[in-house]
Formats: sequence, structure tokens, C-alpha cells
Amino acid sequence: MTTTSEPGPAPRISAPGAEHRTRFFDHRIPSLYAGRYRIDNRQVLKDLDGADRVIDATPQPFDVVQPRFSFDPTGINAQFPVPDAVGTYSQTLAHINLDAPGLPWNRPLGPGQPPAVPWMALLLFREDELPEDPDAVGLVKAGTVRRLLDGPLGPDPLGPGKPPALPPESLRPDEYDEACATVLVPKALFDMVKPLPAEMGYLAHLREGGRPDATRAGTDPAPDEGELNAVLVANRFPTATGGRHVAHLVSLEGFDQYLTTPAPAEGVRLVSLTSWSFTTEPDSGIGFGDLCQHLATTDGATPRPADQLRLRVPTAAPGNPAGPQKEAVDRMAGGAVALPQRLETGERTLAFYRGPLTAQPARSLPPAAATRLDSPGEALIYLQQYGVFDTAYAAAFTTGRTLALADAEFRTALLEFRSAARAAARRLASHPELAARSAAALTGRHLTGPLAFEAFDRLLVGGDARSGGARLVQALDQAGPQLRAGRRRTAARTRRNPGDARAVLTQPGVAALLTQAAPDEFAKVTAWLDALRRLELLGLSHLVPDPRALPAESIRFAYLDAGWVRAAVDGALSVGVGHALDADLNALATGGGPVPKCAVLINSSLVPNWPGTIATAYKGTETVEPVRDAVFGLETRLLLFPEVIDRFELAEPPRGLCFGIGDVGTIELREITGDRIGHPKGEFPQPAGFARFLRPGGQDVLNVDGTGDALLPALSRAHGVARISSAQFALQMINAPQAQTFSRP
Repeated sequence: MTTTSEPGPAPRISAPGAEHRTRFFDHRIPSLYAGRYRIDNRQVLKDLDGADRVIDATPQPFDVVQPRFSFDPTGINAQFPVPDAVGTYSQTLAHINLDAPGLPWNRPLGPGQPPAVPWMALLLFREDELPEDPDAVGLVKAGTVRRLLDGPLGPDPLGPGKPPALPPESLRPDEYDEACATVLVPKALFDMVKPLPAEMGYLAHLREGGRPDATRAGTDPAPDEGELNAVLVANRFPTATGGRHVAHLVSLEGFDQYLTTPAPAEGVRLVSLTSWSFTTEPDSGIGFGDLCQHLATTDGATPRPADQLRLRVPTAAPGNPAGPQKEAVDRMAGGAVALPQRLETGERTLAFYRGPLTAQPARSLPPAAATRLDSPGEALIYLQQYGVFDTAYAAAFTTGRTLALADAEFRTALLEFRSAARAAARRLASHPELAARSAAALTGRHLTGPLAFEAFDRLLVGGDARSGGARLVQALDQAGPQLRAGRRRTAARTRRNPGDARAVLTQPGVAALLTQAAPDEFAKVTAWLDALRRLELLGLSHLVPDPRALPAESIRFAYLDAGWVRAAVDGALSVGVGHALDADLNALATGGGPVPKCAVLINSSLVPNWPGTIATAYKGTETVEPVRDAVFGLETRLLLFPEVIDRFELAEPPRGLCFGIGDVGTIELREITGDRIGHPKGEFPQPAGFARFLRPGGQDVLNVDGTGDALLPALSRAHGVARISSAQFALQMINAPQAQTFSRP
């Protein structure tokens, strides 16, 4: 395996296989803002003398009622991070989805503000920032709208802080008695986190999640009203040092003047429409993308060569090895290791050993080696020219035998199955009338039941063509006269010839029938052997005999040696073999499931820290499902596949659609025009590093469109346009799950 050779630090790509169409829209401007209105009607009539007569009708007031100081919490579609979540969110911008798509734009922010600027914003606060909520758990001051608007000098103040400057004529009489929740934001804090009006339009957008077969946006511009949500995104990242945070969806109506000028000295008291808190854990600076990038590259950009991704111990081989050197280098290149060995004669030497996983396809065994192994000595490979052994298959045989001896349930099932099958084979050999039958006519009762049952069956089904009746009927008819005549019949006993039980196994269909001699025990045996074929009974030391082959923070690809697995199966079946017939019966249990063809081993903190990581393998364009996915210890993951794969992908666990930056300090530019809207087009910025787009002060507030190095102009330049829209901005800020692909050369 080798990593993709595309330039740049590219572990970060979109996760494949989106299930639904997702589209973004800039805003929803209402035809009539929420507020108080009056209809004036005047009629002008002409008198006979030609003079105008004006009739003024009674003014008709009406209200466009929309949420202003509170709204139904059931109208919240989603929040991210979810309330009370605990995780690493320092690279994520919190956001909220509202079911009412037009809510953020249903009233103006203030006089003279553009219609696309919403009147609400999502603000993020940390511990010890809000004086009335130092623990950032979402505490608010509750009261009525009247108490809020009266301010701190009113008869029943909610507390300090400048209240919103709302025109009295814009309020309905019943609104004064509505309940509302408020939060005091000190002057310095508000000036630090407040969005500019121009930025607010880019921190809100509409999202449509349509059906998978929906027409593309180019020919289907109208959104699906039932799938529309309003989305508001915070402009501040959680702290990398960890801690509790609280997000407040606040109304900035009546505070528009303080968004571009310093806030009042007493701070501001904002209406909190909803709030939730979450905890972010300290960011070690190493995330999913960083770890994947390390697995795939040597320096963050250069793909690791194939040799570094194979399961074998790194060796410093001479330039042109020959003779013994070449033999040793070739075997170690295949995944073997050299270990000390003591021979039965007491001599000490060294031998090559490897487990079932190989760095290269295993060498083909000679035809004689493909037959059944009866002892580990038969599996030893002696390299006579060099005087050393290759013990891989002998060790496999011993491993299988040891595992079988250690498992009492398997051992008992194996012995009971062989005992029943042995008895059935001997019965067939000693009763030619049974062996002469076709396999389809034989049943388990014929093989295991008392022979008297078989004799009675012959009486029932046997017939005499001359008399035209069954033997049982004839016997009963003749019994009475014979008894009256005083005649008694003595059955002649015939001596049974034991016959050749091994020869019976060669008859068509008989071998399969013998497996039914003890079906439950046979099922246990084959299930255990299938688990052995999937390496479920082996420890990590059997798979990786030398830890240097799988160091910390590494991924390795390997082939499976079917010969090694077959030797382990033979070793397991060798338990309790007393003679050749037992060995022949073992062959009935060797036809289980197939041996996997390749494996992927990951030794990384990805395993415990991202347990939901999605591993996907491909053969061509088709996905290949693993036959086994297991974790050893805390940080080692093994995946076995039924065929040799061409491509392997690690994808970050799905977390829904959220906004932020990747682990390597970039976002992924996405196409904003043409037929490939939303498709990746490269990393931004280059070189990596998102700190340049944060406001000064070290508070992790995003500089969307302020002074200095702002993100919005930089993104617009990257796309070669004068100014991207808010929907296009949202498309760029999607922090999709990251993925890393490894391809077989």
C-alpha cells in the first residue's frame, strides 16, 4: 500500500457518500417585517359642481406578529455541539438550526440596516466571562419585557446593563408583560465578541436538506419549503485549553449603534432567546487529521513509501546481497524474523519465524505440503544450504494444537464427533447392504441407530415378488400354521466382516453423510475452526512477532498466508488422533469458511480516541466488507478482508454538518459555480495557519469582514470573485469529517 501522491498535506477530504442533497441559500427577506402597521383609506368623490369631496375612512391598525423576546424551544431543529456535550471543539464554530426559516430576518436590526442583516446572533462565552454566569452553565436573569426596557433605574430592574433602545410605538401593549430571559455582557467583553453588521449577514444562512434524488440546484432553484432551516453560526472558537462554554442566541435589535462603536460603560443587557452549554476538552494539538497525516506521510506532505507500510521489521540490507545474505533479506522482506532455536539434539542455532500475516504474498508450497499435516516436524522447512530452519508452518501447527488442547469444549466436541463418525464408518464397512445404498437413501438413523431398527425397516420395505406381499406380512401369515405344526425357526447368524472403514470414505456422498453422525458436535468443531481461520483465537504476538514491525502511530498492510492457517487447523485437528481413520475423518472438518486474503493493522491513538472511525476498503469501485474488525489492547485495530483490496480509507466519525477548521489549520475550498458546486478544490490558506484570520487579543474571535486580514475578502480572492455570498461562505466553512486514503500501487 502507498498513500495518495497528490501534492500538499491532504489527509483532509470530504467523507464519501452523502445521503441527501444539501443546499445553502443566502437569506429570506420577508415581504412585510414584523411590527405594527396601519391601513389608511381615503375616498375622493366629485360633486355635481365639480368640486372634490374627501372622505377619510377609519384607520385600520394591524400587527405582523413574530417572536421577538422569546420563542418556542420546540422550534430548535439542532444545536452543535449538542447541549451538555463533552469533546474537543476548539476548531469548531457553534451553530443552531431553527425550524422557522425566516425568523432571523423577520424584523430589521435597526434603522438603515440592509435587509440581509439578521436581528439576532449566536454569541459564545467562556467561564468567568459573564458576571451573572461565571460557570458558563446558562444562567440568565428572567423578568418581563417592561422590567427590561425600564432599565437599571426602573422601579423593578433586572440588573445593570444598557437595555435595548426599542421605539415604544413598535411594541404591542401585551408585549410589555411577556416574559424574557436576559444576560449581562460587560463592555469589554461585548466589544470583543460582537459581530459587525456586515458580518452578521455571513453568519446566518438557510439550509435545505432535500431528498437524495432531487434535481441539481442549477435546474431546480426553488427550495423545498419543508426542508428549510435557518442557521446561525457563532463567530468565536472555544478555547484550546478546555473548559465550559455557553452559547446564547441573542437579540441585537436596539443595539445596532453599538456594533460599530464602543459599548456603553455599564455593559449591555441582551435578550437571550435560547442558550445551551457544553464542555470542550483541552486540545493537545493533535487531532484526527494530524494522526492520519502522520500515518500517511513522512513530513506532512511526502507520502510514505510502500516499504514503510508493509508489515515487516525494517532492515538495513546491503546493496547487492547474495547467498545467505540474500536468503535472509528475502525472508525478512516477507515478514519473517530471526529467532534463536534449540534443536532436539541440544544444539543452538537460529531459525526464521513469521505468523499468518506476510508483507509479500507467501511462496507457493510444494504439492506434497498441501496434504494433511500430522505433526509439527512435517511442517518444518529445512534450508539445507544454510543449515537453518523456517519454522513458520511448524509453529502454526503447534499453535493450533495448543489452542485446541486449551479449549475443553472444542476438544470434547471434536472427540465425540470423531467417535460417532468412526462408528458410523465401521458400520457401513461391516454391513454391505447399507454401504450399497445411495447416499441419498441413507439417514443418520441408519448410521447411529440400533441395528434392530434397520432390520425392522427391511421387513417393512422388503418384498417378495412371487408372493406379492411384504416380508413382514408373509412372516405373520406363516407364523400361525408353523406354530400349530410344532415347527420353530431358528435364524441363522452370519459373521460380519469388519471391512475397510477407510475405503468407505471414498464412496460418493458418504463423507458428507458422516458429518450427520453427531451434527451438534460437528457444528461446534467447524465454528471453532472458522474462528481460527479468521484469526480470532490468536493473540497479537502471533500476528506481529516483533513489535518493530508495527511501531506506535503506524498503519501496516499485509497478506494472509492460507498455508499457515491450514497448518494451524491441522494442528487443532491432530488432538486425540489414534489411527489413520481418525486422521481421515479430520478431513470432514476442513471444508469450512474461506481464509481472509489481506489485513490492515493500525497501531495509533486513533483507535481509543476516535472509536467510531469509519474504515472502508475498495476493490476497484466496489466496497469490500471486512470479515473481522477487532481491537487488541487499547490502540491496535485489525481488519481482515476476504480479498486483496486496492484502496483503504480512514474517515473521521460522522458528526453532522458543522463549521470550523481542520486539524492542520485549513479549511477546504469548495466549488461555488457550475455543475460541481460543493466539490473540493484545495486547501485554504496555503501555507496552513488560520490564526491570521482571528481578531487581535487572543480570544479566538473570527475576523469575518473587519479591518486587517479578514477571512471573507481572502476567500473571495481565492475564488476569483469580488465578494462571495453568505451561502457560499457557509459552504466554505463546512468542517466535514476528514478522511485519508491509501492506495495499492
